Amino acid sequence: MIKLPFTNNELISEMNKHARHKVFPKDTVIMKPGDEITFIPIVLKGNIRVIRQDENGQEVFLYHLYPGQTCAMSLTCCQAGKKSMIKAIAEVETELLQVPVNMMDEWYQYEEWRSYINNNYQNRFAELMHVIDLIAFSHMDKQLLHYLQERSKALNTRILEITHQQIADELHTHREAVSRLLRTMEQKNLVKLGRNNIEVLSA
Repeated sequence: MIKLPFTNNELISEMNKHARHKVFPKDTVIMKPGDEITFIPIVLKGNIRVIRQDENGQEVFLYHLYPGQTCAMSLTCCQAGKKSMIKAIAEVETELLQVPVNMMDEWYQYEEWRSYINNNYQNRFAELMHVIDLIAFSHMDKQLLHYLQERSKALNTRILEITHQQIADELHTHREAVSRLLRTMEQKNLVKLGRNNIEVLSA
């Protein structure tokens, strides 16, 4: 029996019957742009980093998915009959419940499922608006600090084993700009820089 974020016994029974339980090792790419969406992921344990990637491979970090959550981008693409528009990466070892897309509409008969889907749409939309505001109205230093804080939270550690190039790739900017901003942030005691690692001092 899989532990689920639901209480309706009939819905839980349906999920245990039709959904697939799978564990992904840390750093596994679970989904990438252009993939056919055959399932909707519900995080049971661990978390997923969601990135928007264009056809040229340029990336922008969007948000993390934590236990009990699902991906609104996947839901949207699924309902529109489109292929994946995002890259999903297991930040740590992550357990997922993979709900077949053909069950989504059928389970709308359950009020708890409808509420779950609607709440996830609203929460992910709010997170996306925050990211858009950071990109459109904030300086790059705020975007960078937000990214580091979110990665730190997801990994449950203040010390991130990450290179400046990896950060630049996911923030759609240049490595030199990231390095310059990190040095400035270190002077402000927001971070502490090491060799291929960054300690996040500002929660």
